[in-house]
Amino acid sequence: MWIVDADALESIAIGAGILGTGGGGNPYYGKLHARSLIDAGGRVEVVSLADVPDAGVVVSVGSMGAPTVSIERIARGDESLVALRTLEAHVGRAAEYLIAGEIGGVNATRPMVVAAMTGLPVIDADGMGRAFPELQMDTFSIYGVPIAPAALADPRHNTVLFPTVDSAHTLERYARAVTIQMGGSAGYAFPIMSGADAKRTAVPGTISLARAIGDAVRSARSRNEHPLDALLAACGGQTLFNGKMVDVERRMEGGFARGQLVIDGLGVNLREQLTIEFQNEYLVARRGAEVLAIVPDLICIADLETGEPITTEILRYGLRVAVLGIPAPELLRTPEALLVVGPAAFGYAAPYAPLPGRYGG
Repeated sequence: MWIVDADALESIAIGAGILGTGGGGNPYYGKLHARSLIDAGGRVEVVSLADVPDAGVVVSVGSMGAPTVSIERIARGDESLVALRTLEAHVGRAAEYLIAGEIGGVNATRPMVVAAMTGLPVIDADGMGRAFPELQMDTFSIYGVPIAPAALADPRHNTVLFPTVDSAHTLERYARAVTIQMGGSAGYAFPIMSGADAKRTAVPGTISLARAIGDAVRSARSRNEHPLDALLAACGGQTLFNGKMVDVERRMEGGFARGQLVIDGLGVNLREQLTIEFQNEYLVARRGAEVLAIVPDLICIADLETGEPITTEILRYGLRVAVLGIPAPELLRTPEALLVVGPAAFGYAAPYAPLPGRYGG
């Protein structure tokens, strides 16, 4: 067990930005929100997944919607808590532990915000080991945890409850439509599960991993060393491409930020060009016809000099970046997981060729 303080939060935000593969919402805003609550006396306790009792009541909380909306629309700040209370009232049980649906971006800190408001502990784990754009793409659903009942809440405290749905795909369609009507962003609470199910299905140690990545970057900066080397050592990743962004095409479509970016090579990649396609998150990186990395492996973009993560909503011409590849967690590489989060699930014909190495180094 450990306590999230302001220093740990700074590192977690950097690590969550890297693990978010461009999506999950901008971690800077989540960091500021959680920091304000911690500074006001809120306590955020992180507990190991292994220490959660099998009979414990675990609820995943976070926000859903397009990352671009999250930086343009003013949130109330308690949407996820309102969704949690709605879910608790429906099932007649109180949550005992909180867990992130994804470690990427702002959703890494959403459970911490709710924890600071409620005193509930946060489990050092999540349902993706990265970020994905759709609800059925978490390991909870992939490995059999019922996704309903589920609750959503908007900044005006309007709530929507889904008592039952026939599949996670159905909830994705319905909840996405509701989220669009809520202004493009909403707080959520689902699924509710036992501690045993959380231990069976969650990716363990991901808050600690995000913190370790951030610690490595910040430590390297303080020593005037190149932060990308430290970052890659902390996460088990590799550099795929170095270059300068020369084109970004981004659009809102079906509640997602979709698009493509083009990077002209620098250094060892001079006179080469990389194209990355994204749907909230970076999904496939191609150098000409060659696929360098593809979902579910993590494609991350960081500032070439500072190691600061660059999310899809802040992409712009002229940024000098490193494109990083990180092997996906083992729970995302199984045949049943690849049916849901592999290339074909996103409409790509390219086969999944796993990056070498191990998630987390």
